[in-house]
Amino acid sequence: MDRDKERENIRAAMDRLLAGTPLRSDGALTVLALAAEADVKRHVLTHRHTDLKDEFYAKVRAQGHVPESERKLREELKKTKARLAELVEENKQQRAEIELFARVVNVLTVENDQLSTKQGRNWSPVVALRSAPEPGS
Repeated sequence: MDRDKERENIRAAMDRLLAGTPLRSDGALTVLALAAEADVKRHVLTHRHTDLKDEFYAKVRAQGHVPESERKLREELKKTKARLAELVEENKQQRAEIELFARVVNVLTVENDQLSTKQGRNWSPVVALRSAPEPGS
């Protein structure tokens, strides 16, 4: 197919896709669908007719239509950002708890050392107490 015929097919395919009346593709507003609609290989658009590819995307943006694939990616990005924010907050809380636990461990260690030292100074053997006499004995 000569270049002029390719360009003519691509422009016709562009018009059909933008009008929502695809003949050979799924109707998505993507380069893959444009190539399928024009009956050319994708690399023909991305390497040989880049001006038509750019024109197609400009027309898609001008229509204000967001391709389904982009809409899905934007939604996924939105969810991912929300999850990241949750994890960042959770991480902050865990760091604060770790610092609190570290302080508690330090205080308990100091108290344990103090009790051990105090007990060591005042240590005396255990003395058995006498049992009380049983009544009636």
